[in-house]
Amino acid sequence: MNLKSVNKLETNKYELEIVVGAEEFENGLQQAFKKNAKQIQVPGFRKGKAPRKFIEKVYGEGVFYEDAVNALYPQAYSEAIVESGLTPVDRADIEVTEVGKDGFTFKAVVTTKPEVAVSGYKGIEVKKLDRKVADEDIDADIQRMRERNARIITVEDRAAENGDITKIDFEGFVDGVAFEGGKGENYSLTLGSNQFIPGFEDQIVGHNTGDEFDVNVTFPEEYQAEELAGKASVFKVKLHKIEKRELPELDDEFAKDVSEFETLAELREDVAKKIQDRLNTESENEVEAKLIDAVIAGLEAEIPEVMFTNRVDEMVRDFEYRMSSQGINLDLYLQYTGMDMDSLRANFREQADRQVKTRLALEGIVKAENIELTDEELEEEYKKAAESYNLTAEDLKKYVPAEDMKADATVSKAVQFVRDNAVITVVDSLEETKAEEPASEE
Repeated sequence: MNLKSVNKLETNKYELEIVVGAEEFENGLQQAFKKNAKQIQVPGFRKGKAPRKFIEKVYGEGVFYEDAVNALYPQAYSEAIVESGLTPVDRADIEVTEVGKDGFTFKAVVTTKPEVAVSGYKGIEVKKLDRKVADEDIDADIQRMRERNARIITVEDRAAENGDITKIDFEGFVDGVAFEGGKGENYSLTLGSNQFIPGFEDQIVGHNTGDEFDVNVTFPEEYQAEELAGKASVFKVKLHKIEKRELPELDDEFAKDVSEFETLAELREDVAKKIQDRLNTESENEVEAKLIDAVIAGLEAEIPEVMFTNRVDEMVRDFEYRMSSQGINLDLYLQYTGMDMDSLRANFREQADRQVKTRLALEGIVKAENIELTDEELEEEYKKAAESYNLTAEDLKKYVPAEDMKADATVSKAVQFVRDNAVITVVDSLEETKAEEPASEE
């Protein structure tokens, strides 16, 4: 391979002219011949037995050119990119300009990562909210524990109330005609959950086990089934069963049942500690988000649009994977939510912009501050990442090159560098954090 020239076409776009010589091309032609020979019929030879020279004589000298070029250009392009020192951010546009027995020449138009400059990332001033655990926060967490450990008991001495779990049969009618999807048997419905259309659950309240009654409701105008939207309907309902949740008493026995602690006081202390940890994490995350905002504000770069669209592509693929893991087809999801692919992509665009700019800015800081990773730190990064994938560090190294691991780790070190050089003021109220926070000049 010979990188003949590198020409800048415009900002972040270059044209590489690459030559593959006669010897390399001959090897590629021979491989193409071996690959295709068995499928070629030449008069005077059994199928697949004709020598290459005879095949080329019958079908033309260039019979294997296309396969050889397709086999050889990816490696030639990769080597040329390394030699050029460019960093592509998208697939190159390839055009073969010359091909013959002495080799071939092709051009690759490459969109590259932009040059960046970052200013003002030292001495950023931010305010950090010192959050404190409140008694009501502890009470709320313990109440959720009680609800998770509630007993379900049958109610026989009263009518249904909000919060009860009812078992019902129902069938819906519009203009006296039953509609598709409007029927259920022994359906479990918690009253007040707003699981059904407005007004339905309210009309079960006050009825007793065994009652049969009508529920009159009107479907919302924006209801997903267009044929029912805005229509008045009657549901024939039979109430089979009423149940309620009975919460456990809040005492030491409860603490023993739901935790490793012997007393309710110990449980409350542990809950308070965990809440405080969550609040501390929230405050730390808010500080980091403000620092990143300031770093992005100091970024100067002409970013190729393809970097944003590629990131959106990745986010859509991740979303589709998450949906499929839950048994939801993306097309059905879009249909159900009334969205199309363009609107889904638009939802991801702001986040994608921020992620691309953040990465570029932090890489700029890595370069400006000469941030590196020691061998010991690299090994630690592999170890931490391997644990999350349930692999050994040595196994992970087979899949993640050291350069990729270093790139991610140094970006993380850049975040820490910005934080270490920031001016962080701890405040007691949320209003104080909303005050304007001018960033200091570097």
